[in-house]
Amino acid sequence: MDTNRLTSVLPTNSPLVLAPSQATPWREEEASHSMRSLAYFIGTFVAALMLGIGSAWYMIERGSLLTTTKVGPWSGWISEGNPNADPYTKAHVARSGRLPLTSTVARYFVARTDSAGRTLTSTCEYSVEGSPLNARWWSLAVYDENGGLIENPSARYSFNSEEALRHSDGTFRINLSSKARPENWLPSGTADQHLVLLLRIYSPRETDASGIGLIPGDRLPKIERKECE
Repeated sequence: MDTNRLTSVLPTNSPLVLAPSQATPWREEEASHSMRSLAYFIGTFVAALMLGIGSAWYMIERGSLLTTTKVGPWSGWISEGNPNADPYTKAHVARSGRLPLTSTVARYFVARTDSAGRTLTSTCEYSVEGSPLNARWWSLAVYDENGGLIENPSARYSFNSEEALRHSDGTFRINLSSKARPENWLPSGTADQHLVLLLRIYSPRETDASGIGLIPGDRLPKIERKECE
């Protein structure tokens, strides 16, 4: 460039101003787009990971129509205790820490809510009423939400078909309450906590083609909430 010509055009005291590069906005936009893409990828990955973990937890904890039987508040795993059970059933049994018999010998039903779908809690009183079960023996036990026994002064944790008081027609009623109740009283403890009922039915006299014990839905006990503190 001719310095004399540039000097003649600009005043001697005028600073030389350089125009900004036209590539700078494009590079900033490209960087911003890359950051948005990275954030979208990370967000999608985290969402998919959480969805996968959540669905796996639900399948292991609650099961599905293919792995469990659901009747009112009661749910039972069809292949529980079977060495050829599906992976979700095996994972459920392993997580529970129990050693159940196969479903051809015994059926297990769990209830976490009453018959109206409300969560079982020690601050409420319940009436558990059932009809005679067509099986050799049964028991009904209460646990805390972590599967532990609930300490109580009477050291009563369950009732079974041999000791539960029954009416003349064979029906029974178990009173689940933190306070002493007449008839069959099953203490729910004094701590404010969620409850889990476990009904064990041994040697059902009716089975399906696979030998799995059949328990008619209308024979499973109804759980009615009476009052709450």
